[in-house]
Amino acid sequence: MGKRRGRPATQEGGRTGGRGRRGSADREPRRTVAERLEAGEISRDDAVEKAREAVLRILTAAQRSRRELEQSLARKGYPEDVVVQVLDRFDEVGLVDDATYAETIVRTRHAERGLARRGIAAELRRRGINEDTATEALDQLDPDDERVAGAKLAAKLITRTRGLERQVRVRRAVGSLARKGYAPGLAFELVRDALAAEGEETDDLMGVEID
Repeated sequence: MGKRRGRPATQEGGRTGGRGRRGSADREPRRTVAERLEAGEISRDDAVEKAREAVLRILTAAQRSRRELEQSLARKGYPEDVVVQVLDRFDEVGLVDDATYAETIVRTRHAERGLARRGIAAELRRRGINEDTATEALDQLDPDDERVAGAKLAAKLITRTRGLERQVRVRRAVGSLARKGYAPGLAFELVRDALAAEGEETDDLMGVEID
């Protein structure tokens, strides 16, 4: 029986033939649209079309405010004048509408998450909705509706903490309501009512410290 042939000698780097892969450090960073435009690699019309397509992809996934779209395109490296031109056109055709977007946020956050006016207002600010538009959208919330939503949420929070010490239940429920935008006084009142509905004694709750 003949001798077993050994493996062919490996090339530098331990690979058998072929080209080695270029390390990530050797790769040139991807050029932004602004850089390609400045270098003359693409025309301004090309940049506008790319920005338009980018906005359409974003809006297909979810509605966004104009400010959110501006920030997204800026991160992708689109020139400011191109961004303004594209978003102005989207404004004209109604595909970017901060007023409608704000109204949608108010309705869904209140109905689905039980957020109070202050909590929703904070989210509108984070999303770049201007104060006038936010105020108009928030005006659709009735104070009585906010209280009803808060009462339902307080009842759920209290139910989840059955078996714990009453002080702990109060602190957790009031803290959760406060994070959703309910004023401390209203949050405490809603929690007290929820406990009373369970038959708990609430006369001595005023001494409970809230985190």
